[in-house]
Amino acid sequence: MSRPRQKLDYADREIDCQEAMEPGFQIIIDCMLEAGWQRGEVMRALRRLIAADNMTQKTPRWKPSWQLHGR
Repeated sequence: MSRPRQKLDYADREIDCQEAMEPGFQIIIDCMLEAGWQRGEVMRALRRLIAADNMTQKTPRWKPSWQLHGR
């Protein structure tokens, strides 16, 4: 897996990320198809996983009430 060319943002960073991720993505797709899933099912499942991950990143993690009150 390749790393970003720079630590900070640069013009092609998202493209570089996509290119770094693509071989692993293809392996996942191929494995799912070989297991008997249809391509459309796999793509819909991936979109749902991405949406779920986005929601967990936006939702604050649960904390016990005693942590909320500074005890």
